[in-house]
Amino acid sequence: MLEPLALASILSLVIAPLIRTMRRVGIGQLPATLLSVVLVSTAVVGIGTILAFQLVAVTGDLPKYRAAIRTKIATVRELTERPFARIEAELSAVSPQAPSTPVGKRGINTVTVSPTMPLPVEVRAPRLTTRDQLARLFSLAWGPIGEAGLVLVLLIFISIEHESLRDRLIRLAGQTEVSRTIRTLGDAAQGVSRFFFSQFVVNLTFGTLIGVLLGVAGVPHAALWGALSGLVRFVPYLGVMAAGIVIAMFVAAIDPGWQLAVSCIVLFVALEVIVANVVEPKVYGHSSGLSPLAVIVSALFWGAMWGPVGLLLSTPLTLCLVVAGRHVRGLEPVTILLGDAPSVSGGQRFYQRALTGDAYTILRDAQAYLRRASFARYCDQVLLPGLSIAAADRRSGQIDATQVATIQGTTATVAAALTQGGRGPMLSRRRRSRDVSLLDANLGAHLRQMREARQGRWQGSLDVPLRSVVLCAGLPGERDAVLSELLVRSLREADVDARSATIDRDDERPDPDKSELVSTIFLPYPLEDQLEPWIGAATRLRDNVPHALLATIRLSIDTSTVSQPVVEQHVDIVLRSFEEALAFVAPERSAKWQGTAAAVR
Repeated sequence: MLEPLALASILSLVIAPLIRTMRRVGIGQLPATLLSVVLVSTAVVGIGTILAFQLVAVTGDLPKYRAAIRTKIATVRELTERPFARIEAELSAVSPQAPSTPVGKRGINTVTVSPTMPLPVEVRAPRLTTRDQLARLFSLAWGPIGEAGLVLVLLIFISIEHESLRDRLIRLAGQTEVSRTIRTLGDAAQGVSRFFFSQFVVNLTFGTLIGVLLGVAGVPHAALWGALSGLVRFVPYLGVMAAGIVIAMFVAAIDPGWQLAVSCIVLFVALEVIVANVVEPKVYGHSSGLSPLAVIVSALFWGAMWGPVGLLLSTPLTLCLVVAGRHVRGLEPVTILLGDAPSVSGGQRFYQRALTGDAYTILRDAQAYLRRASFARYCDQVLLPGLSIAAADRRSGQIDATQVATIQGTTATVAAALTQGGRGPMLSRRRRSRDVSLLDANLGAHLRQMREARQGRWQGSLDVPLRSVVLCAGLPGERDAVLSELLVRSLREADVDARSATIDRDDERPDPDKSELVSTIFLPYPLEDQLEPWIGAATRLRDNVPHALLATIRLSIDTSTVSQPVVEQHVDIVLRSFEEALAFVAPERSAKWQGTAAAVR
């Protein structure tokens, strides 16, 4: 009962875009459904008929290749049986033989044999008449035809009542879960439709290439083998293996030698490797929400339950469960185990790797991230959220001092390797251990010390144009030091002359006339217990560098409860991320930011 119902439900999601297209041109629900089902059924029956005639033609041509088939079978048998026969002969030669007793000795003179021997009997089935053959053929075909008819009827009624069924499911979930249920149904329908369309395009391309390449190689019925290769690829993993074996056997049968067969096998395997490892991850990565292991496990499970139909439905059925698990708490373990990516954010992954000191993995992931984004965005999305989790665990006592030191050392290594002046991702273990041993309790101070060791006390020359320096200042403390130093590195990656400073430190104050070099000053957003010192620092900066824009950054991970209107009274603008800060001060910043700052001033 469930097998045809599941098959009809999945097919209804597949043809739903076609029905919606017809509805947009003014066709009613019932005519659009019937027309869509007729078109799809006609296409399936037509393709099946053409393939059936092609298969009949192949079976008719097989007698032509009988001699080649016998020669190949004899060759294969000789190659496979001869080694085992040689091993058996060697073992028989060295094994001890039991002594045989001659007949007539030890009192045994004759062997008595019964004179009556059983007669061989041959049992033959009665010859079937034409009526019997037709009845047998009808009984064999009735099962699949009946199931196909049942699926067709269910498909029509499910498609006609698609809107009604959705309303029933929403009503069943309850009024309080309306938004979640609608998202679940929409994601499932969109995911299955997108997956089948992507799979259809990939398999059509694969089958076409196989047919063309086999035709160029001179293999008969190349179009048939290309079509079969594309069709069986809808069955995960097992389908393409079956297609490769059938094609290899046919080519080996028609060719007296082995060169054509080996060439076709190499061609098929090479194309499958390219499609499976290059094309499908990029295409299915946007259409399927399943991991490769989940595809195999689902194929084994549903195939064991429903056979070939289960293999065909394994991916879409599991995809529906994974999508439902994103919104239904009871199915959340299914999503975690079978989803395309674990439910772990970039910050959580960074924290987990940093907790174990795995700087190599962090750098590998970071380099892949930085190929499509800036270091400022990496700080916003990965590094700072990871450090925020570490700070929360440190305050709650869930990590000890040794683990804190490991996180600090790993973060220092990553920040130094990813930004200008770093030594690159491949740091030797000996050099890395010396850097970590120099790390003090303040991560930001350590990162700044590393930069000052290369660039000098003022982190660069003071002989620069006016209004060309961006100052990232902060109160004394680890939080402000880390935020200021990471912001400096983010801005320097975009060729902005950014420098960091700690407020209320006399040794960091250059000559008063050097204040004309500063164009913008960034302050971290204040915490509750530091609001008064922060206001005092903002006031002094305003008095000492009156021409500079004063900005603060309130990150999404910031736990400060200080009201933003209070902060806005002391700064020109409140930004929300490092990436906004980069857009605010970069040479190519938009007029939007300039106009906003001028309006606030």
